[in-house]
Amino acid sequence: MLSKLRSLPLMLACMALPFSAPARMIEDSAGRQVEIPGHIERVYAAGPPASILVYVLAPEKLAGWSRALRDHERSYIAAPFRDLPETGRLTGRGDSANLEVVLNTKPDLIVDFGSVRDTYVSLADRVQEQIGIPYLLIDGRFKNTPQALRLLGGVLGVPERAEELASYVERLLSGIDRALADIPPEQRPRVYMARGPAGLETGLKGSINTEIIERAGGRNVADPGDASIRRGIVQASIEQVIVADPDTIITWDPHFFAGVWHQPLWSGIEAVRRGRVYLSPTAPFGWIDRPPSVNRIIGLRWLSGLFFPERLGFDLREETRRFYRLFYHVELTEPELDRLIEWTSGRTLP
Repeated sequence: MLSKLRSLPLMLACMALPFSAPARMIEDSAGRQVEIPGHIERVYAAGPPASILVYVLAPEKLAGWSRALRDHERSYIAAPFRDLPETGRLTGRGDSANLEVVLNTKPDLIVDFGSVRDTYVSLADRVQEQIGIPYLLIDGRFKNTPQALRLLGGVLGVPERAEELASYVERLLSGIDRALADIPPEQRPRVYMARGPAGLETGLKGSINTEIIERAGGRNVADPGDASIRRGIVQASIEQVIVADPDTIITWDPHFFAGVWHQPLWSGIEAVRRGRVYLSPTAPFGWIDRPPSVNRIIGLRWLSGLFFPERLGFDLREETRRFYRLFYHVELTEPELDRLIEWTSGRTLP
């Protein structure tokens, strides 16, 4: 009896210790075998696309925003997460974080969402080896969105949430495919993506920054034709835009949108003549790009209805409310909704 009593404090102490789930081995989108903790509390997002992916799935696990939210973006993010610190980025243009910054956030996991090319694999392996924190690469291509949600949702312990979001995306993608299956290429809109205040930065067909055009049923006029050319962001000339003569222009730059109607060199382009220049919302994240993450899903819904209203028309206000509630954890007020979608239907010409 005495020996049993002596062992009781030890037993109680063991029972009081927090349960530690065993580590798991995960295969990421690059085919890497990564050992991750059984329970993950904090995630460092390697770039803006990953920040959004983590936020929509499990905002309480996001260690910080790669770029702090701007004032006009804050109301479109759930209140508890608007003031998360700016943690910088490890990948992409303007990478601003070093490994000391990453360590200071005390993450259990690093996640990158986007390209899984060799360059990013090398970075992930190097960072993981140097600081000992598991680093997952998740394929950020549009068509991979449902798989990405399910993969990270399982890793973060929120599979039901991931399934809800992935199913929403799959229904949208399959609905667009069915609606547009019999429309030949020559009957699809010719679209130019105008980036920047001059409108002369764009993305080549197949670029992750503009793949939304083709996915919504449009034809990107910035098509080099040569499959060997690496797809990405390029500078165009106004002469090239005039020759391409798009019937639809999409932009997220308010300066370009406000000025294009008064620019003589743009005035002869079909899209401008017909008033078919549209301004994409950008709060809390861009609907088209900036960054190329799951924020593009509402942009896909918008563009498909814009391109083919007779087949894919819908109530933009109600669908926007639904998306922001489901993905961003916020209930939009009428003024917030008004500010967001004011120019999504283009401009009425005099």
